[in-house]
Amino acid sequence: MKKILLSLVLAFGAAGAHAAAPIAQIQAMLAKPEQLCGRFDQTKRLAGMTKPLVSTGRFCVVAGKGVLWRTLKPFPNTLRLKRDEIIHMQGDRVAMRLDASQEPTVRMINGVLFSLLGGDLGQLDSLFEVNGSVTGQTWKVELKARNAALARAVGAISLEGGAYVRAIQMNEESGDKTDIVFTDIKTGPGAVLLEEAAQL
Repeated sequence: MKKILLSLVLAFGAAGAHAAAPIAQIQAMLAKPEQLCGRFDQTKRLAGMTKPLVSTGRFCVVAGKGVLWRTLKPFPNTLRLKRDEIIHMQGDRVAMRLDASQEPTVRMINGVLFSLLGGDLGQLDSLFEVNGSVTGQTWKVELKARNAALARAVGAISLEGGAYVRAIQMNEESGDKTDIVFTDIKTGPGAVLLEEAAQL
């Protein structure tokens, strides 16, 4: 899960004159709520394994506070991202903590994730080449990393949605494939549950 999220946080960019028009149009379609929560269903297919790994849970993005990614099944764990840190919790135990003072990339990674889930694409145009298309009220974007190291880390990424990102697909060079679908999206003051607000 940590690898997938660290890949996901890099998952939106714009590049060149060819992509500028559809990306600007997609940017205008994306909502930018102060609070956004929903359900995620993730399916990961590992190369060489027939049975996929399936997990479900909830995610929340709260402007000025951070992102909460709570896997509920098959095993509960929580990933909390703030501007200056990433914390991975297993129950009440901190399993991993990355701090921006020791890992300078943490701030950049978290900023990209906030931009992705919060609908702000403006700062991400240096990482990927992009092909975007809009059909009615829906859009699709395919991303190709600009440098080989990033391509090896995240592979090919595609996203689709409307007012919000609804699905992400990642195809890694290893042959692993990950699909994440976002549903039950709610915005506004009632979107964040009490236990989620306490963790943020």
